Amino acid sequence: MASDSKNQLIQRPNSENNQISKKNPISLFLKHSECSHVSCYCEENVYKLCQDVSSRHSGEINKCFVVFVSNPSRTVPLWRQRSGKDEDRLVIWDYHVIFLYHPEPEKCLVYDLDSELPFPTYVHKYVTETFRTDHILKPDYFRYFRVIPANEFLKEFASDRRHMKRPDGTWIKPPPNYPAIQTATNTHNLEDYIQMDSSKGPGQVLSLTQFVQRFYKPAT
Repeated sequence: MASDSKNQLIQRPNSENNQISKKNPISLFLKHSECSHVSCYCEENVYKLCQDVSSRHSGEINKCFVVFVSNPSRTVPLWRQRSGKDEDRLVIWDYHVIFLYHPEPEKCLVYDLDSELPFPTYVHKYVTETFRTDHILKPDYFRYFRVIPANEFLKEFASDRRHMKRPDGTWIKPPPNYPAIQTATNTHNLEDYIQMDSSKGPGQVLSLTQFVQRFYKPAT
C-alpha cells in the first residue's frame, strides 16, 4: 500500500450529511492500540484481525469479511485516514484493505486500523466519511471492492512482501517482524486480491453502490 498525492482530484463538497448510528459498537477486538498494525501493510494487518477472530470468537468468523479497495488505475481516494495531510485527511492509495463484521442483516461494522474514525464504525458512517461518493470523482478514481469471506482469506492469502521492495532489494517500508504469510501451495498471491477484474480472483467485486446495497440495510 503506497501513498501518492494528487492536486485538484475532486470538487470538494460544501457540506455533507453524515448519519451517525446511535447503537453501541460490538466488542469484537481489543483496543485499536492493542491490534497488530504495521504501516503500509494493511492486508497483513487485516489478516491478523482475521486470525484474532478465528482464535477468540470462532463462531463469528463466518460473519466476517475482508474487503480490498482498489481500481484499474490504482488510485483510490480515501478520506479520514490517519496519514492524510489536509484537514479532510485525504490520501490516495494504490489499494487499501478493511475488515467487516456483519452479524445481522441490519448491522455491519467496519474495522479500519488506518482510519481516524472510531474502531469500529458502522458501515453507513464509514462509507459516508471515507468514500463519500463517486459522483464527485473523475472515473479513474472510482472505488471498487473485492469482498472475501474472512475464513477463506485466512486459508488462501499469501504474500512474500515483494511489492514493498525497491529494485535494489531494500524495503520501501519496514516489514512486520513475523514471518511472511504463506500457504502450503502459495507464497504470493496478493495481486489476485488487488486487481478488480470481476472474472478473476477470489470473492466478489462490487461498485461503491453495490457495496453499500450489500452491507447497509436500514432498519424498517
